[in-house]
Amino acid sequence: MNKIKNLEKLKKVSQDHLIKFYDELNEKEQNELASQLNDLNLDELNNLIPEYVLNQPKVEIPDDLTPAPFFHLDDEEQTEYYKKAILEGEKLISAGKVAALTVAGGQGSRLGFDGPKGTFPITPVENKTLFQYFSESILRINEKYSTSFSWYIMTSPINHNDTVNFFEENNYFNLPKTSVKFFTQGTMPAIGIDGKILLKSKSSLALAPNGHGGTLLALKKSGSLDTMAEDGVEHISYFQVDNPLASIASPLFIGLHALEKSEMSAITLPKTNPYEKLGNFCISKNRLNIIEYSDLPNELAEAVNNDGSLKFLAGSPAIHIISRVFTEQLTAGGSLSLPWHRADKKVEFLNNNGELENPKEINAVKLESFIFDALQLAKKTMILEAKREDEFAPTKNPTGIDSVESCREMLIDRDARWLEENGVCIPRKSDGTVDCIIELSPSKYLTADDVKELVSNENFKAPKKGETVYYG
Repeated sequence: MNKIKNLEKLKKVSQDHLIKFYDELNEKEQNELASQLNDLNLDELNNLIPEYVLNQPKVEIPDDLTPAPFFHLDDEEQTEYYKKAILEGEKLISAGKVAALTVAGGQGSRLGFDGPKGTFPITPVENKTLFQYFSESILRINEKYSTSFSWYIMTSPINHNDTVNFFEENNYFNLPKTSVKFFTQGTMPAIGIDGKILLKSKSSLALAPNGHGGTLLALKKSGSLDTMAEDGVEHISYFQVDNPLASIASPLFIGLHALEKSEMSAITLPKTNPYEKLGNFCISKNRLNIIEYSDLPNELAEAVNNDGSLKFLAGSPAIHIISRVFTEQLTAGGSLSLPWHRADKKVEFLNNNGELENPKEINAVKLESFIFDALQLAKKTMILEAKREDEFAPTKNPTGIDSVESCREMLIDRDARWLEENGVCIPRKSDGTVDCIIELSPSKYLTADDVKELVSNENFKAPKKGETVYYG
C-alpha cells in the first residue's frame, strides 16, 4: 500500500475501512483508489464531519441584515451613466478583456435525458442544444465586436469526456477550437450519516461534484487562470448551462462592473413573491451576502416598504461578472475558504461485505460550496437589475416551473418581443401569449437591435397565427 501517501492518517481519523478491499484489486484498480485517497484533504474532512455530518449545522442569520442596494434598470437618473457603461463594456469585449465561463457539470437526468445537460435540445423549432445555442451566441459576439471571445466550460468527472466528444463531433459549432477551453470541477466524497466516507466500489470512493463554489479553485488548479492572464482577460462572465437566456456578454453589465471597480458583480431579478426559490441579496457588516430562500426568516421575507413592495426584493439568478485578479487573490494559496452547505442524499454505496447497496432512505451527506459566498469576500461589489423575461429561463424540470416547457415558451416570447420592437405584428392569443412558434438564430440575432436588418429585408415575412417559423 505504499502508493497511498496518507495511509497512517486514514487510520488515525478512522477512515481505514476505505482500504479494506485494497489487496483484492489489480494494479490499475489500486492506482485508481490510491489516487483518490491521496487527493483527500483528511484534515479538512476530519473537521467538517463533526460540524456538518454528525450534527445538523445551524444557519446563523446576522442581526444587522438589510436589503442590498442595486442599480435599477429603468432609472432615468442613471441614463447617462448607463450609456457610458455600455460604451465601456463594448470596448472591453472588443479588446478581448472578457471571457465566458459556463458551469456545465450536471447530467440531464432530471429532464429524463441521458447525457450532459448542455447537450439537451432546447430551442422550440430547430431543437438546438444548450451548448449549440451558446456557441452561436458567441459566434455573433465575435462578428459584432470583431473579437475572438474565449469560452471556458467547467465539466465534472462524470460528464467531461462526453462533453468534449460532443463538441468534437459537432466541429465546435464553427467556433475556433482554441477558443473553447474545458476544465473539470473538483469533487468531495459522500459521507455516511455515521461519519464514514462511502465507497462506490472496491476501487473507488463515492465522489460527487463539490458545488459551483469549486469553480474558482478549479480555474486555478486547471491552469485556466494563467491562460486568461496570458490572453489579457480581465473579467469573467459567469452563467449556468441550463439558462439559455443568460446574457453572455452584456455591455451594460460588464461596463458597470468595470466603472464601479467591482471585484464581483451580480444580476438581480425582482422576486415574484416572498418565498420564490431565489437567493436573497442582503448586506451584513457592509459586505454583500446571499441568504438562501429557505433560510431567510418569514418576518424578513414578508417585510414590505410603504408602497407595499417587498423589502427583500432582490433575488439571485446566478449570473455574475468576476474579476480575474480577484479570483487569483482568492485562490493564491491553492485553496479557497468558502462555507460548506449540507445536502442530505440517498447514495449507492459498498457495504462492509463488499456488496453494493441502493438505499431507500437518506443515508449520506454531500458537501457543496456555492459561488455566491465569494461575494462577501469582495471589497467592492455591484448588483444590476434585469428583466426576468430577458435573462432567466432555467431548464431544471421536464414540465411546470423552471422547465423545458417554460424555457421554450420564454425563448419564443423573447424572440417575438424583439420582432415587435422592430415593428413586426405578432399574432397573440386572448391571454397575451404568442400564437405561433418563433425561433431567431443567435448566430445572427443577439439583441433586438440585430433584428432591424432582418425585418428591413424585402423578403421578410412576418409569422402568421399558428405558424412555425425559424429565422436563421
